[in-house]
Parts: sequence; structure tokens; C-alpha cells
Amino acid sequence: MASLAHHHLASSAQGSGKRAGLLPGIGLCLAVTGAAYALEAGERALAGKAWLEALVLAILIGTAVRSLWTPGDRWHDGIAFSAKYLLEVAVVLLGASVSAATILSAGAGLLVGIAGVVTSAILLSFCIGRLLGLPARMALLVACGNSICGNSAIAAVAPVIGADSDDVAASIAFTAVLGVVVVLGLPLLGLALGINGLAFGALAGLTVYAVPQVIAAASPLGAAAVQMGTLVKLVRVLMLGPVCLVLSLVAPRLAPQHMHAGEFVTGEPAHKRLDLAHLVPWFIIGFLGLVACRSLGLVPTAAIAPIGRIATLLTVVSMAALGLGVDVRTVAKAGGRVTAAVVLSLFGLGAISFTLLAVLHIA
Repeated sequence: MASLAHHHLASSAQGSGKRAGLLPGIGLCLAVTGAAYALEAGERALAGKAWLEALVLAILIGTAVRSLWTPGDRWHDGIAFSAKYLLEVAVVLLGASVSAATILSAGAGLLVGIAGVVTSAILLSFCIGRLLGLPARMALLVACGNSICGNSAIAAVAPVIGADSDDVAASIAFTAVLGVVVVLGLPLLGLALGINGLAFGALAGLTVYAVPQVIAAASPLGAAAVQMGTLVKLVRVLMLGPVCLVLSLVAPRLAPQHMHAGEFVTGEPAHKRLDLAHLVPWFIIGFLGLVACRSLGLVPTAAIAPIGRIATLLTVVSMAALGLGVDVRTVAKAGGRVTAAVVLSLFGLGAISFTLLAVLHIA
């Protein structure tokens, strides 16, 4: 009995020690997150809107901190925890923003078309990345970021394929910059081409990265554009689940690269992560489960907005953690090729999207 009690006390002490070991790194990530939100608020106060959102600012600030100072061992566990587990919880919570009724209201043709656009764009973007000499994992990150939902897709796909922090940060940094350019330039293109509100909303939903950015891009062309853009975008976000499922099957076939850095992101040995005992990541099951709960009315309407805010906060904290794990010199080396891959992939996505609109006679 005494030995059992001793074992229980030892286990409790070990668990408490583990949790305490996470605190410095988590605290550092929260500090970077606070700075990111403060800068975003400053942008809104000075310019009336945030050109760079907290999610992007968090990874930029984290990268800047990491460039000036390398966190010691005491920080690593908390940073790795924030980069992996908090992000996976955020992906699960995103499911609350999607319901089956909203998806089905778009019509079967558009739904199938959106799935086709996402699939085609991922394949095209991946081929472009590989032709430009990007490693397979980096090419997949760029492809999924461009084709689904930018930063969120990159962050969700990264642990599934075992991508390292440098690749994640480089992909997010370049897609973030280009995302701002798209939000500013797409309305000008729509007005110049004389596209109607519904068609422009669909185009924005198919090409712009984040839901808030879709709303910002579609607003100049009216309420119909905003509603259509939001709907199409939500369907694109839903593609994240099937894409991650397929990638979980493909990931073990990818050639290992930078596994020491990848271990920092996921907190697991590379061989353990690639030899998955189960094929579907738990957070994708959770995401689809929450979509089902939302569709069945089990998620109270009043809870949807707070859940969304929590998901956003956790994602920003995880982006801060990813930034803190980045060696900016490695990111700089990949800059030219990644930029070219992102730009060419976005043009490809635009061409595929215009083709869908023409086929469905929406344009």
C-alpha cells in the first residue's frame, strides 16, 4: 500500500512538474500574442482597419524575437505545446462555424464545383512548387494554403504531413502578404470587369484566404457579394477535413527532411509521427464532429461567435509559437522560390475559379 501511495505521489509530482515546465514557453507565446493584438488595435486606430491581422503579426513578432534571442531549453516544451496542441484544438473549434444547411443551400453544382476547384488547385500548386524546386512538404503547405484557407490551412496541414517550423513560417509569411494584396486588388478587378455581385462574391470566396478577408474584398460590390462570398468560403474551409485525411495517408511516403526542426513543431519524434497508428488525426475527427453538432442544432447559436473567437485566439497563440521556433535565415533562403510558387499558384487558382463560374453561368 505504501509503495502504491509513493507511486501515486511520484506520478502526481511528475505531472505537476510537466505542467510547470510548460508555463515559461506558454507565457512567452501569450506575451507575443498580446503584442500582436496591441499592434492590430494600433493599426485600426490609425488607419481605420487592420492591414495585417494579429495572426500574421504574431508570427512576425515571434520570428523577430527568435532572430534576436534563441530561447533556452526551459522554453521549448511550452512553445512546442502551443504550436501543436493549441492549434489542433483551434481546428476542432472551427467546425462550429460550418453547418450542413448552410452548405447545402449553395446548390449541388456549386458544391461539387468548389470541391473540384480546391482539388485541382492543390494539384496544380503542388506541381508548380515541385517544378520550382520546393521540397514536397513545403510545396504541399503552399498548395493547401492557397487552395483552401491560407494561414489556417497551412497551420492545420503542417502537423499532418510533419512539416517543420521554418517551412510553416515561410509559407504563412508569403501567403499572408499576398493575401493582403488580393483583398486590395480583387475589388478593382471586379469593378473593371463589370462582374455582378453574386459572381464576384463567388470569385472572392474561391480565391481569398480568410473569411474576414473575403468579407472585406466582397463589400465594395454589395451585400449579395458578401453573402455569396462567405458561403463559398465556408464550403472551401470544410474541404480542410477531407484534404487532411488524404494527406495523412500520403505523408508517410514523403521523403524525410529537417526532422529535427519538425520535432520542435510537433513535440514528437519524427519516426513516431510518420508511422501513425491511426490514419485520421484526432482534431479532424473533432472538426467533423463539431460540424455535425452544429448541423443538428446541438451548438447554441449564442455560443458560435464566442467559440470562433476562442479558435482565433488559440490560432494566434500557436502562430506566435511557430514564429518563436523559426530560424529567419532559413526562411530567407527559401524566399524567392516560395514567393514564385505562391504567386503562380494564386494565378492558377484564379483561372480555375473563373472557369467554374463560366461553366455554372454565374459570371
